[in-house]
Amino acid sequence: MSYVEVPGAKVPIRMWADPATVEEGALQQLRNVSTLPWIKGLAVMPDVHYGKGATVGSVIAMQGAVCPAAVGVDIGCGMSAVKTSLTANDLPGDLSRLRSKIEQTIPVGRGMHDDAVDPTGFHGFATAGWDDFWTRFDGVAQAVHFRQERATKQMGTLGSGNHFVEVCVDSQDAVWLMLHSGSRNIGKELAEHHMGVAQSLPHNQGLVDRDLAVFVADTPQMAAYRNDLFWAQEYAKYNRALMMSLLKDVVRREFKKAKVTFQPEISCHHNYVSEERYDGMDLLVTRKGAIRAGSGDLGIIPGSMGTGSYIVRGLGNEESFNSASHGAGRRMSRNAAKRRFTAQDLADQTRGVECRKDSGVVDEIPAAYKPIEHVIEQQRDLVEVVAKLKQVVCVKG
Repeated sequence: MSYVEVPGAKVPIRMWADPATVEEGALQQLRNVSTLPWIKGLAVMPDVHYGKGATVGSVIAMQGAVCPAAVGVDIGCGMSAVKTSLTANDLPGDLSRLRSKIEQTIPVGRGMHDDAVDPTGFHGFATAGWDDFWTRFDGVAQAVHFRQERATKQMGTLGSGNHFVEVCVDSQDAVWLMLHSGSRNIGKELAEHHMGVAQSLPHNQGLVDRDLAVFVADTPQMAAYRNDLFWAQEYAKYNRALMMSLLKDVVRREFKKAKVTFQPEISCHHNYVSEERYDGMDLLVTRKGAIRAGSGDLGIIPGSMGTGSYIVRGLGNEESFNSASHGAGRRMSRNAAKRRFTAQDLADQTRGVECRKDSGVVDEIPAAYKPIEHVIEQQRDLVEVVAKLKQVVCVKG
């Protein structure tokens, strides 16, 4: 489908979804965003749903301003995937050992490594800039400096919620590794610090929603936020790269006879800010629950822990600010899913997948998400499908 235009205050809302299927809370959030004086465009992806601060699945283009709540607390959250030389025939019938080895190697939930992981020991890990990255920690907000040790030990860890590590098989029987994570606790604390600063600024006092407080260009607050934002986005990228290196090591050890090789990694943020140019204007484009889908850009659109995922290539549709969805998108809240479904329902819906099937992850049950095939179909003018993957192992925090 192409987009549907929904009236907004200062700009129309371009929506790659049927407005009748979008909950009223999310529609109101979008209307609120469209009132911001700095806004130049607003695109909405087919996985749209209500989010804390700003709508998940929204692409907000502003000139001379950025809204920290529209980025969200998991700055730089995103996906990484890599195709391996393994095939489905190489996998054992019982995948519990492989899942266990992954869980032993990559800390999940609030966990962290006992000591900071040294990336120089990993073949293929791009260490250029690593030391400079950590040196620049001295320049981020003083309010989070006491978290430095935790930040170093959480580098290369998963987190919880919808974050995951998966082993997948594509429609050609090739085995892929895939993971989803962001900037961990340090990104969250930086985000919350700057949201508080933004809400205290005089120019934000008359907004329809205090969560939409912005920083404006040529101010010290904007300079500080941009510095910390881009540092946290880099943290998230390194975090995924380090986890992928750890995951590759597990696979190499478990499949020694196969002498596994790996294709280049595909990696994309889906909670972030980018400096881009449209219609002759330099804009700050915030993608919250959206990936960049410029012409030729490879991206990853996951479904849920039982339904599989897609590798896609962007078509460069500027109407969407070169964007596409970041996943299937929730169709019910976590609390609603916990009230409605049981651990047995989760087991039924994840049959054939080696994963947790207990009450602690019922909120991630596939039925709590929109059908991924429908979401992909709604954005055929934004991306083309490169590969369809189905998970056989899924590790959750």
